[in-house]
Amino acid sequence: MPIKHHPSDDLLSDFAGGRLDAGMTLAVATHLENCPVCRRIVHALDHAAGDALEATLPVAMSADAGERIARMLDQPSLAKARLPSQPSESWLPAAARRYDRASWKWVAPGVSMQPILLPKTSKTRAFLLKSAKGTSMLQHTHSGIEMTCVLRGSFSHEGGVFQPGDFDFGDDSVDHQPAVGGGEDCICLVAMTGDLRLKGLLGRLVQPFIRL
Repeated sequence: MPIKHHPSDDLLSDFAGGRLDAGMTLAVATHLENCPVCRRIVHALDHAAGDALEATLPVAMSADAGERIARMLDQPSLAKARLPSQPSESWLPAAARRYDRASWKWVAPGVSMQPILLPKTSKTRAFLLKSAKGTSMLQHTHSGIEMTCVLRGSFSHEGGVFQPGDFDFGDDSVDHQPAVGGGEDCICLVAMTGDLRLKGLLGRLVQPFIRL
């Protein structure tokens, strides 16, 4: 099944250049695991950066540079290594297996989430979102950004149909109402900043009880 929805070229460039925090990096890396098209783009960007680096004139390092690098290497990793996923979690992307996860918790009828424990330095939080087949979300926009990678199942909204491997990007300019396909439950990896802004009377009533 071909992947139809991809990160923007700017987002792939920021990923290749190491300019994304842990949450955004996780979302893009998850997409890259299944998308040869975007992997080729990132590979080309890496090569271009390497060529530019080779053409740069060398600059003298500070006297204590070696000592500072040694101290950084001695620091414990921010991300704890996880044991291999269980057979029932074969859908879990390799990038997410680097991190511990909290317990699943209820979000709304038919919807639950599992936080991914990223380094505290990440301004973007990430979690797995599981929605029952046939679930229709409330109309909403965002106060920040939201990156969604479909792992299993599918959902759709005004931007199209999103299936395994697809990448969806939302921000405060997007106003949508995702609906999960009827074939199977939908599991996504989500990285986001800010909060959902639910629309309509029902949305305003339940807003205080929904925290993603």
